[in-house]
Amino acid sequence: MSHRNHSSHDKHAGHSTAMFFRKFWTSLVLTIPVVLYADVVEKLFKWSPPAFPGSEYLPLTFGSIVFFYGGWVFLVGAWREIGARLPGMMTLIGIAISTAYLWSLYAVFAGAEALFWELTTLITIMLLGHWLEMRAVSGAQGALKELSKLLPDTADVIRDGKTEKIPLSKLRENDMVLVRPGAKIPADGTIIDGYSDVNESMVTGESKLVPKKQGDTLIAGTINGDGALKVKVSNIGEKTFLAGVMRLVAEAQASKSRLQMLSDRAAFYLTVIAIMGGGVTFVAWLIAGAGVGFAVARLVAVLVIACPHALGLAVPLVASISTTKAAQSGFLVKQRIALEAARTIDIVLFDKTGTLTKGEFGVVGIWNANGHSKDEVLKLAASLDAFSEHPIARAVVTKAKEQGLPLTEPKRFEALKGKGVKAFIEDREIMVGGPALLDSIGITIPKELTKQVQDAGEKGQTIIFALKDRVLLGAIALADIIREESREAVKALKEIGVLVSVITGDSEEVAKWVSDELGIDEYFARVLPHQKSEKVKELQGRGLKVAMVGDGINDAPALTQADIGIAIGAGTNVAIESAGIILVRDDPRDIPKIIRLSRLTYVKMLQNLFWATGYNVIAIPLAAGILAFKGIFLQPALAALFMSLSTVIVAVNAMLLRGRALSQ
Repeated sequence: MSHRNHSSHDKHAGHSTAMFFRKFWTSLVLTIPVVLYADVVEKLFKWSPPAFPGSEYLPLTFGSIVFFYGGWVFLVGAWREIGARLPGMMTLIGIAISTAYLWSLYAVFAGAEALFWELTTLITIMLLGHWLEMRAVSGAQGALKELSKLLPDTADVIRDGKTEKIPLSKLRENDMVLVRPGAKIPADGTIIDGYSDVNESMVTGESKLVPKKQGDTLIAGTINGDGALKVKVSNIGEKTFLAGVMRLVAEAQASKSRLQMLSDRAAFYLTVIAIMGGGVTFVAWLIAGAGVGFAVARLVAVLVIACPHALGLAVPLVASISTTKAAQSGFLVKQRIALEAARTIDIVLFDKTGTLTKGEFGVVGIWNANGHSKDEVLKLAASLDAFSEHPIARAVVTKAKEQGLPLTEPKRFEALKGKGVKAFIEDREIMVGGPALLDSIGITIPKELTKQVQDAGEKGQTIIFALKDRVLLGAIALADIIREESREAVKALKEIGVLVSVITGDSEEVAKWVSDELGIDEYFARVLPHQKSEKVKELQGRGLKVAMVGDGINDAPALTQADIGIAIGAGTNVAIESAGIILVRDDPRDIPKIIRLSRLTYVKMLQNLFWATGYNVIAIPLAAGILAFKGIFLQPALAALFMSLSTVIVAVNAMLLRGRALSQ
């Protein structure tokens, strides 16, 4: 049998927080006179309420109004649960208040003791409890709702050379918009003109402003800095990144974790136990010689206090907060089971290129020879490489610009097939190329460079040489740049007891170099795309729980095979579809955050389950009257108060997850 989620959404479908609040206050006002005219108040306080014609029917009148007005939401909920053959919290409340009301209705005309004050206080307290619960739930999901408020209401669109303000709903793809300083980005797009720093913290969790220039992409809802930007719209409405974030979070909150499934089953069985226990309690007290009114009160108390309200809320509320917290921290949970499983991960397997490294060449070393300077080596190499679109050439030019070296336009440029390039600068012959270039003109590497070049080769780095008039000026080493964030990520993972491995199609030398640089436990080199999932299986065969982190199409099978697949947000759609968790930004430091959030979430879920089940174990016998021999009875209204209190405690405990930091 499948068991429906006893989440707040299911229980209160179509009901608002304001509605429960309104019903609570109305019921409270009507309950006060019912309590004042109750026999128990007269006996306790030696006080007689004012009598007037028909005053004996005041509890019946007000009690009926409270039952049908305040209690109707519970009766409808019970009918739905019974119709779906999934009795739960609403069923218990519905049976409890119906039993109390029908008995009291009979008692009024039969001269027996009615339960109107118990009924009205019970309904009033239940409404209060539900209102508090819904406030807690809506507060937990408030951050998600805030995402929908990130978009501006209007956009400044540029048409026919003029700027006009239009509603966001009328914005179209390929429109050109002007984003003024301090304004919100209205849609996903690409900068056509302008430079600014953009605040992307609301979608990436990164507080540092991100520099943006021509050609860079912008995310709808982020906030522009001091510069004015002209942006070409690429995505609008449901296609925007922000809409995708909201959709993923909503899907994750709708999905269930294993613990939630367990709590659903427990709540279902608790409902069955409560109905059976209430029936046994009722019969037992009748057999013991108690009055029908007393037996009914015990029955109602058992049904109310056994409501699996706290149990049904224990896991869903924590899960809701955790998925929202994840989105605020820069990663999106597609499958809630993936977040839950992250706490058990033994090893994180990183795809090297684009994950631990930037996936682009960068200069990692410059060496000079024969009395020439490093600046001269870099300047002349970059002057020739400025004409090339090759990744290595671009990396050399970028390095020269970073160091502020002025480039000189070469003349008589010539490509040396398989060797490098040649040109003339100030009538001097300049040549740039790899080892084949040196071999072709018979130049040997001087002793002062031998060790550096040899070490770079062992690390799998690419070496290019610069020559002037066939005299070696020096050498430049290039490699796929390791992200600085990768060092922190590996360190953080080790601190929380998780092993780290890297997988790459590159050579053994490159894999070893990256592993040694980052302190990674093991590596897999020369792995073909279709073999990546086999390496995941190999690790799993050792009894390890594996999290795979990747960004490419060839990572998709491995992401699916792993116990948890984590996709880099900038990666391909195929990789993202194959993953259970998506990193919004290309930052491996978010991986340890995922594991920490998973562990925190699991602890909160266990705490709530322990409280909810432990409370019922103690409360049900007490409500049944196990301490009657000591004169201790749990009245239905007090049972409702305890039940509501347990729900609020569970909600507050879940809310504490919000304030927990995910980074050390």
